[in-house]
Amino acid sequence: MSAGPQMSPEAYGKPVVGEPRLISVLLVVDMDLLRDALVTLLSDQQDMEVVADLKCDDNVVAVASRLRPAIAVIDIDQPGSRGLKLVYDLRDQMPATRVVALAAAKPPGLVQQVLTAEVLGVVDKHTSAERLLHAIRGVAKGSQVVDVNLAVAALSAGPNPFTPRELQVLRLAADGASGPEIASRLSLSKGTVRNYLSKVMNKTCARTRIDAIRIVREAGWL
Repeated sequence: MSAGPQMSPEAYGKPVVGEPRLISVLLVVDMDLLRDALVTLLSDQQDMEVVADLKCDDNVVAVASRLRPAIAVIDIDQPGSRGLKLVYDLRDQMPATRVVALAAAKPPGLVQQVLTAEVLGVVDKHTSAERLLHAIRGVAKGSQVVDVNLAVAALSAGPNPFTPRELQVLRLAADGASGPEIASRLSLSKGTVRNYLSKVMNKTCARTRIDAIRIVREAGWL
């Protein structure tokens, strides 16, 4: 089990003249067992080096800003859309770092969101090691690599039925905020917050707010 964020000494140095440049990879995976296995897999490749292996809550953007990896492999299947938010943050703040997202076919809404985030690599978490290595090498060259089953899943999800504001209100509700607290944070009236939550409940055919949160999460939109 990893003791915490690990960074290679080479990450702070410069490549030796005449040696081929390695593909520097930043790993962001919360599950220790999976992260350790990926570190071993990538470290065994002659053309790759793992410059850091982190969890989603390890101040990833700051580490990436310092190390400037060529590739960030991110497990987006995280509670509360943490993995997806990290993809957006890296895209906006570290555009030179290309993302390979690890995803599952379900929930399809999450896959669709990561595809619309202009991510070059989207790989099924249940794929083979060779497929992941192929994706990393392809994305490092600027190619788009998306597993077919994930693309099909994204298409099957249909368009996102919720507005950004509805999801913003629902996300705060899912975090435990009350109606008045949501209204205060978003500078909305209490009645407007109730209307947004009612719209979400109508769209999901949910009887309660808790049911609505569960349904939207299971669909991958939250």
